[in-house]
Amino acid sequence: MKNKIIIILLITLQTVFAQKKDENIGTEVVNIVKPYSPTVSDANKIKEVPTLDDAEINKKETVKYQIFSFPVASTFTPSKGKAAGVDKAKQERLFSNYLTLGFGNYATLNAELFVTHELDKYQYVGAMLRHQSSQGGIKGVVLDDKFAETAADVLYGYQRKDTKFSANLGYKREGYNWYGVPLDNTNFNLNSITNVNPNHQYNTINLGSELTINDSFFNKLNLNFISFSDNYNSKENRFMIKPDFTFDFGDTSVKTKFGVDYLISEFDTTYLTNISQVGTNSNIKTSNLIFNINPSFQLLKDDLSVEIGADVVFFSRAKDVFAGVDYGSETSFFIYPKINASYKVVGDLMIAFGGIEGKLIQNSYADFANVNKFLSPTLSINPTDQQYDLFAGLRGKLASSLAYNLKASYNASKDKALFKTNALSQSPANNYSYGNSFNVVYDNVKTLSFFGELKADVNKNISLGLNAEYNNYGTDLEAEPWNLPAVKASFTTDFNIGTKWYAGSQIFYVGERKDQFTNFGFTSNTDSVQTLDSYFDINAHIGYKYNERLTAFLKGNNLANQTYNRWLNYPVQGAQVILGASYKFDF
Repeated sequence: MKNKIIIILLITLQTVFAQKKDENIGTEVVNIVKPYSPTVSDANKIKEVPTLDDAEINKKETVKYQIFSFPVASTFTPSKGKAAGVDKAKQERLFSNYLTLGFGNYATLNAELFVTHELDKYQYVGAMLRHQSSQGGIKGVVLDDKFAETAADVLYGYQRKDTKFSANLGYKREGYNWYGVPLDNTNFNLNSITNVNPNHQYNTINLGSELTINDSFFNKLNLNFISFSDNYNSKENRFMIKPDFTFDFGDTSVKTKFGVDYLISEFDTTYLTNISQVGTNSNIKTSNLIFNINPSFQLLKDDLSVEIGADVVFFSRAKDVFAGVDYGSETSFFIYPKINASYKVVGDLMIAFGGIEGKLIQNSYADFANVNKFLSPTLSINPTDQQYDLFAGLRGKLASSLAYNLKASYNASKDKALFKTNALSQSPANNYSYGNSFNVVYDNVKTLSFFGELKADVNKNISLGLNAEYNNYGTDLEAEPWNLPAVKASFTTDFNIGTKWYAGSQIFYVGERKDQFTNFGFTSNTDSVQTLDSYFDINAHIGYKYNERLTAFLKGNNLANQTYNRWLNYPVQGAQVILGASYKFDF
């Protein structure tokens, strides 16, 4: 209050002195009515940290000390650290050469010799001899049923830096017998075969080479020449060349495969149903040329891989003579899709794949005889137009050691080759005219197929494999898809028993097949569709490694002793056992 009074007085005085001096100004009395009320202001503690000069107040004393050391006797010596030992398997010695011999029932003989020699660190040469034979003895067979196969090959190899080259020259001679006469047929006369010589032979000369160059637009070149003939004056020559290139266009690589496949085949005669036809001009000559270009490129994005391409084919038949009649020449163009895609659904555990492909297949007498050894030398050779093969499936791993593969496909082929039994004649013209040989017929076939496979490596000593396939065929001209089974399956096992023993087995199942048997010139039982029963074939082997060089083995085939028919009227040998040994060596 006192302060307020002082402020008021100062303002008043300022006003008085600020105005002009007026002697007539009056006086004024100011009465303060409010009583005085004293107050106490808040007190604030002064925060201040004092500073002390300890260096001056308390000086540190300098301390001096000495250590008197003396030796102490000790016999303790720490051991050095040592890595834990790892048991290493002894590395098996590799040998450059081996010899295998085996003998079994049915007078079976198996022999194989392979030798190789290094010319220098870049080149080598080698040779192989193989022989397999049996003297026959199938129960119920009246004609000779023995067979023999002998082959010899020489090879040369060169490899240096990015270049690899190999060449081989081989010869193979095969001898078989048309022993499958229709004994159950009512029109078959057993006395008619007393002078039959069912033996026939195949001869093959093969010359091939392969050149591979890495880090170049030129990838690979394959050259092959095959000369195939039999002892009935049938001849076939085939020449194939397949170069492979990769061309880079910016970030895109285009793979381009070329192919030239030229085939000339000649047979002395068609299939004669009567001996009176012998001597007529009935030869067969075919000359087929297939030239194709297959460009493709690949697209990769994350887990998706797609290969897109096409196969452009030019086909020329320069010669087509059947039964002495020349049908002239023809040319055709084909364009087939080549699309393959895969997608990793769950990494490597599940990969979905699919695509569509087509191709023109060059059929040959040599390829047919490799499947069926009992063909008559009277074939017409045509290519197969596989218009498309549409497929999709899944593959991957169910576990680290268990892989699977599932596939479904739909195939459409024109002129698909089918094996069919030749007709039985009243007066057979040749040794193969007794209903004991096979011909090749062609038909348009559509096939729906399902395939499944499992492979397991249980451990390093045990591996298993299982696969099964189902096919549904639709034919156009023929009544049945001759000799094509609807169901096929197999189961394989391989074991290592310790370091000395090993064993394995193979079980095959083939479902029913159909064939047609024709009686030519007979009034009864002329044509009939025959059903070949399904069969199991159980094979097994066991071996003992006496040392790193010598191994003994025991093999068994058809251990269930089934006398099933592989082809119509062609039963197989029963249980077969082969005992043998293999010896490895170096020069």
